[in-house]
Amino acid sequence: MSQNPAHQAFARSDRSPIGVWWWTMDRWLLGAVAVLLVLGVLMSFAASPAAAARMNLGDPFHFALRQCVFAAAGAAILLGASLLDDRGVRRTAFVVYLVAILIMAALPFIGYSAKGATRWIDLGGFSLQPSEFMKPALIVLVAWMFAEAQKGQGVPGVTIAFVLYGISVALLLIQPDVGQTILITMAFGAAFWMAGVPISWVMGLGVSAIAGLASTYFLFPHVASRVDRFMNPEAADTHQVDRAAEAIAAGGLLGRGPGEGVMKRHVPDLHTDFIYSVAAEEYGLIFSLALITLFGFLVVRGLYRALKLSDPFQQVAAAGLFVLVGEQALINIAVNLNLIPTKGMTLPFISYGGSSMLAICLTLGLALALTRRRPGAYAQG
Repeated sequence: MSQNPAHQAFARSDRSPIGVWWWTMDRWLLGAVAVLLVLGVLMSFAASPAAAARMNLGDPFHFALRQCVFAAAGAAILLGASLLDDRGVRRTAFVVYLVAILIMAALPFIGYSAKGATRWIDLGGFSLQPSEFMKPALIVLVAWMFAEAQKGQGVPGVTIAFVLYGISVALLLIQPDVGQTILITMAFGAAFWMAGVPISWVMGLGVSAIAGLASTYFLFPHVASRVDRFMNPEAADTHQVDRAAEAIAAGGLLGRGPGEGVMKRHVPDLHTDFIYSVAAEEYGLIFSLALITLFGFLVVRGLYRALKLSDPFQQVAAAGLFVLVGEQALINIAVNLNLIPTKGMTLPFISYGGSSMLAICLTLGLALALTRRRPGAYAQG
């Protein structure tokens, strides 16, 4: 009987870093991530020609080729991060958060603006969005602080966690980036709740978050515009979501076929925010549902593994990271289906973008590192 080639390459007695990594890794989670990486590259080839034509770029596969490079670099980051131990995860998060926050603070002076927001810096042809990397680092750090607070050794962990969150939100709103603010608030709230704090605190945070979200309608004109278009589409320009809906409807059950999409040519930001509609047109409803199921499997299995961990830091950090990925996927797909106002948020692994790809690979690399089966890591089994 033939054996799995990976099992032949890594015997259980193999104590090399890669051998230990292979036998302690949740290979179902790793497989789901690998499939999403491949699908991201596949979808970039579907969206790139139409996107390049809209932007008058000479090479129809400009975005697809760049996405291949981003995916390869992301895979390396994911592998490297998943090899870390707990201390390495915390140190990496601290360094990434510090660097990201410093760059975010400098964006008003060194960043460039696009679509009314200053979120990026230009690094020789590569646009870096530091807030993408700040998100997973923040979740790991606040989980660390919540865990320290539980030890009862005088560390003001909860206070520090709220300070880190407050700094992040303030810098995001300066850009402004309300979508990312909502995302990290939800992930922070989930980590806060999973850390076992009193329910009255969680409710207080929820009320504050709802009040803050409502205030963005009055503080930021672009937020008011998007909400107004969503609530009253007959009286506003809904070109984006209308074209996306037409592309999704055109795909039917099985889709038009790879590269055969027609309506996608009229979808703005088809290679980034609205790539789900491209997938639906070319590969159909069954593929779209399979993609949602894949994200659901990744998040549910990740949470299942995280909640069985015995260490409070590992538990909250891993669960928070999987929640972060699930929330982002949910928001992007909901926007494509016109279930919520547009947010300008990428679909993890699938949308084109260097910062998005590298940051999501870092996120899941850290999550995979925390959920590895080490001695004493799990309360059961």
